[in-house]
Order: sequence, then C-alpha cells, then structure tokens
Amino acid sequence: MIVRFVLMMGVLMGASIGLADEPVFPSELTAFVPSGQGPVFTARGEGHWDVKIRERGFVLKEGPVWHMWFTGYDGTRPGLKMLGYASSRDGVTWRRHKQNPIYKAHWVEDMMVVKQGAVYFMFAEGRDDVSHLLVSIDGVGWTRCGPLDVRLTNGKKIPDGPYGTPTGYYENGTWYLFYERRDAGIWLATSTNTRTWTNTSDQPVLKPGPGLYDRDLVALNQVFKHKGRYYASYHGAAKGEETPTLWSSGLAVSDDLKRWTKYPGNPLRPRKENKSSGVFVHDGARFVFYTMHGAVHRHLPVTPKR
Repeated sequence: MIVRFVLMMGVLMGASIGLADEPVFPSELTAFVPSGQGPVFTARGEGHWDVKIRERGFVLKEGPVWHMWFTGYDGTRPGLKMLGYASSRDGVTWRRHKQNPIYKAHWVEDMMVVKQGAVYFMFAEGRDDVSHLLVSIDGVGWTRCGPLDVRLTNGKKIPDGPYGTPTGYYENGTWYLFYERRDAGIWLATSTNTRTWTNTSDQPVLKPGPGLYDRDLVALNQVFKHKGRYYASYHGAAKGEETPTLWSSGLAVSDDLKRWTKYPGNPLRPRKENKSSGVFVHDGARFVFYTMHGAVHRHLPVTPKR
C-alpha cells in the first residue's frame, strides 16, 4: 500500500520518484499529434477480402522494416476474421503482402505480436473471444498452437466464457499474459512455456473507471518497458453514452506488472476521435503512436518548446 501511495503521489504532483529521477509519465509517451490529415492504412473495401479491418492490429519495427498485422473481414459480425500483413520502410507508406490474407484457416482478430529469439509469437482472439496463440519464423507463415490454457491461482481452469484481447510480454524467462473478460477488467497470468498459464491473482489487475473514457470497459493492447518502468497501452469506453460506442486510448504505469496506475491525463486522444487500440513503436529516435480502430492513424510526439 505504501508503494502504491508513493507512486500515486508522484503521478498527481508531476514529481519524479526513484529510477534516476525520471517522470512517471514522460511527455514522450503522453503528448502526440496526428502526423497527417487522415489514416496511413485502411481497409480496401467492397470487392476485397478486407472490406473492413478490426481493432486491434499490431505494428513492430525491426531494423529498417516496419511490420503491420491486421484483421480483415467482410464487414459483418459473423464474418470470418482473417489475418493480413503489410510492411513499410518509413512507417507511413505500407505495402500489402501479395499472399493476403496470410492466414484464414481459423478466426484471428485483436492480435498482438512478441518477437522472442527467432520466433514471432502472436496472441490473438479466436472465435467467441477465446485467446489463441500462433507462432511464426518469418511473420508471414503462421502455425496455430490453439487456445490458451489459463488457470486460476488454485490450478483449476478459469470459468467458461470469453477471455480475449490477449497481450503477451516476455522477461527473464517468464511469459506474462494480460487478458480481459467481457471487457470488465484485465487479468494477469504467467507461464514459462506458453502452454499453461496461471493467474497471479483471481482479481483483475486493471479495472474500468473512474473516468468517463474507460468507465465501463477496458482491454489491453501492449506492455513495454521504458526507463526502468513498465507501461501499458490500453483502450476503454463507457456504455450507453454514444452509438456506436466511442473507444479511446489510455496509458498506465507499473513497477511490477501487477499494480497499475493510470495516467491522469487520459485519454491520449480525444474521445470524439474514436481512436483506440493504441500501439507505441520506437523508431530509433522517438516513440510513434499508432491507433488502429477501423483504420490505422499515425501520431508523432509533440516537440517541446524551447
């Protein structure tokens, strides 16, 4: 409780606490502006396999190559959600892979990717919001490992029902899995082999609210480390406020991956923009922020005034 109190006070006062006196929420992770007038990537529309694209997709930069994985479908709720891939040399202009969709044997949506060693690990939703794992050597050809086996702290399987929007993170021989249940909270489970996962607690590590932007619904997009702290990009919404529901992007910080504090300035983009499923990508000099709700928008950090 003392650690959490100190962290919260540091956030509210804009202070720096430990970790080389770095701000808890540095401006390079919180202040962004659109890089252009419109999206950098969209669905191809009627007559194509990707009439629409689903949130969440993922962007990963390796050397000079930017990778993007996205879900395309026919625009209907029951339509099969298929995996697409595009690449770029600048993060702005994207070339679709000639074999798209690169995976259509099973339902794949709301995915994210972790590169560990020589293998790409994709954490994705399958049909009925069940979390699945796929693996690849080149990021294009994927092998499905099947649904994730998630257990309660007592070793029993979690209750039946959806457990989706899985987010993976790897550190020091341990895999961390963040997943939501009906968007009512985010749980954390760990594994050493990606086959069996065990909750660190049977209570969510991140809950909705109290802000309107995430009052009722939350789901995680990405976890990454920056200047000694863990950061989570997530999206949230309030039920019944608008039709369709407006989802927005949020940021949270943690020192142990289990206790999270939300950025007081959330959402990172105005709710009216309906830009969510945010992904932070470091281009070698700065963080670039992509939102992937229905279309992919690119945002650049605000240059500090001198």
